[in-house]
Amino acid sequence: MEQYLIVPWDTRSGSEPTPVDWDMQVPPEIDAIAELVMKQYDMTVSSRTLITSKPDKGGAIWRIETNKGPRSLKLLHRTPERSLFSVGLQEYVVQQGARVPALIPAKDGKLFVEMGGKLWIVTDWIALTPATKVDLVGAQELCYGLGEFHRHSKGYVPPFGAKNSSRLYRWPNYYQKIAKKIGWMREMAKAYRDTVASASILAVVDQYERQAIESLERLKASAYPRMASMGEPYWGLVHQDYGWSNGQNGPGGLWVIDLDGVSYDLPFRDLRKLITSTMDDMGVWDTTWMRGMIEAYHQANPLDAESFEVLLIDMAVPNEFYKHLKEMFFDPITFLNTEAEAILQRVVATDQSKAQALADLAKDMSKYKPGSYEPKPVAVEATRVPSETKTWDQKSWGLQPQQKQSSESVASAVSEENTESMAGAVSKEKKAESFKVVKKKAKEETKQEAKATDKKGKKEKQEQEALSVVKPAKRVAVDSREWAPEDSNRKKEEKEKAPSPQKAGGRKGTASNVIQLQPSGKAPSNKAKQTVAPAKKKAAAVAKAKPNARKKSGALASKAVAKPAALPKTKRKAVKPAVKKPVKQTPKAALGVPSAGNKTKRAAQSKSKHSFTKVAAPSKKMNNAVSGKPNAKKGVKTKGVR
Repeated sequence: MEQYLIVPWDTRSGSEPTPVDWDMQVPPEIDAIAELVMKQYDMTVSSRTLITSKPDKGGAIWRIETNKGPRSLKLLHRTPERSLFSVGLQEYVVQQGARVPALIPAKDGKLFVEMGGKLWIVTDWIALTPATKVDLVGAQELCYGLGEFHRHSKGYVPPFGAKNSSRLYRWPNYYQKIAKKIGWMREMAKAYRDTVASASILAVVDQYERQAIESLERLKASAYPRMASMGEPYWGLVHQDYGWSNGQNGPGGLWVIDLDGVSYDLPFRDLRKLITSTMDDMGVWDTTWMRGMIEAYHQANPLDAESFEVLLIDMAVPNEFYKHLKEMFFDPITFLNTEAEAILQRVVATDQSKAQALADLAKDMSKYKPGSYEPKPVAVEATRVPSETKTWDQKSWGLQPQQKQSSESVASAVSEENTESMAGAVSKEKKAESFKVVKKKAKEETKQEAKATDKKGKKEKQEQEALSVVKPAKRVAVDSREWAPEDSNRKKEEKEKAPSPQKAGGRKGTASNVIQLQPSGKAPSNKAKQTVAPAKKKAAAVAKAKPNARKKSGALASKAVAKPAALPKTKRKAVKPAVKKPVKQTPKAALGVPSAGNKTKRAAQSKSKHSFTKVAAPSKKMNNAVSGKPNAKKGVKTKGVR
């Protein structure tokens, strides 16, 4: 059952009808998870009643009867990280003395249970009654309770791992959005001129667009930029959905409930929404009501002159016009032909008194003391210092890792299981993804290196096969001197395969093999004799340059140098037998003029030296590259978890 992930349950593919009224029910899977959640608490539940359901979002509230009194069980529809932000705030304001339902800890000590991919909370059931809506007294009670809540939320810093929610810096963007979309309304009305409300919208849209643009300019010229620079904890949080249903009278005063949508913002944004929606319901902008509501809020959470000015600017924005008419973007023909005309006429009639009411309120500016807002660097704003009144126990506020994990992610989680900080837990998936990318990259580089090594080995093998064709020439003293400085391993192999000079000198007819390198019937030229001296000089130079060469290489070189002393005599005595002895034993490729043969051997020698250098040095470089590259790739970004 824990593998079931909760999603909105009123969605259906295509035009498939909803089988039941989900506002009064929840799917059986949700009921089953609710039973499991209640078992995580130290209580015995006798009954559970669904109070409200949010099928389009995936949330619900039950009243449960327990052996410890009536309680509330709530399924938070947002992501666990986002819900952790609001749960932390609820615990914080309770400790500050706010009238907010206190969270009841589960058996593991946490103030929530994570199940079905969502957070669940349990609180005591508070007997509440709505504030009166028919007179100013009820509105003032609502505003005073809102001010208390805002005051208690100041200084809040969420637990580690919570997803931050803030609208503090988005005011100019919000004003721009309203101005732009009101412009879209004009284009929609032009595009659907045959609809009922088209002409009425075109008659007033320019006026409302102008109001939005003027409000944006006033906001930029106000103290708003300096106020926002004070940072999020300085101002605290707004409820965002505060109204007559979420602020109700209870024991000791007005209680604030349903906090799962809280966000950082200038706190009087909640007050503005409450005032403008009340004026819209009343059908007139009543200065008495507006002033009474602002003063009640001011008593609980004092306003300064700058805050009062920004509040007036926010009320001047055509919020109600935009809120009611934006429905045309979803189904323009239906909306413009049915509801739009009546809504527009009511909004326009209400706004007839708006400008005068705001002008009267502006006269109250002298009642409020000026604030002190010294601009702070952005870096200071981004650094959050936890409140002195609240320190979070990271173990009690940690979320479960995501259920869907790759094998690399699991391996990363195992290697970091001793990490207790919430920040470390949240970054595990990102680390695993980075490790996966680096591992894949290293694997590809290893394959490429293996291919290069195989290619290099094949090349060396081909060179050795090519050299094996002229192996008989190794018995010539000149050839031995030419190859003496080469790789000791190759010399050792050649020494094992070729007959030793002592055995060669002891066999009858060996000298004929040497003479067969010359054209048949011709004596060796002077060039062959001249090559002996350069070979001696070369061997001596190599001996000086490499004093630490192996003894075997030195011995082999000395033997090769010592042999040519008998060469002139051997050549002249063996001229005649050379014609009779087997020409087949010597490959035709080895026959030729000595000078040409020397050139061929020198070319092979330079090629061998190049390959020797290429094999020895790059092997270290490639090892360094393989070991260093994964570290260089640690900064690679990979999409994760939030």
